Amino acid sequence: MKRFTLAGLVLLVSASALADECGNATTQLELNDCAAQQYQAADKKLNATYQAAYKRAAAPQQALLKKAQQAWIALRDADCAFIGSGTEGGSVQPMIVNQCLAEKTVEREAFLASLMQCEEGNLSCPLSP
Repeated sequence: MKRFTLAGLVLLVSASALADECGNATTQLELNDCAAQQYQAADKKLNATYQAAYKRAAAPQQALLKKAQQAWIALRDADCAFIGSGTEGGSVQPMIVNQCLAEKTVEREAFLASLMQCEEGNLSCPLSP
């Protein structure tokens, strides 16, 4: 628990520093870099939450969770490629794609985190408290 609290604090501080840095971005390259960093931060948090959920899952559930995560990654990537297709070849495309990836990754992390907060007796929740 202490490790998760420390990790959360580090992410909060780094997200705050990133927000300050990105708030001062003025060129498309800087905006693209900020969007990529935001996606990387979201992906790192998702990976930690996924690992925690995977460890909590029973053995048969682990295979199902892994399959679901792989399918979600394919869907996320396809959706964001489609979203970015309107700016194909433009300097703004990396920012658009990375913003999409970050948004969908934050949503998935929240979903997985919610599965680890289920109340006892909730049969629709696959991970026991």
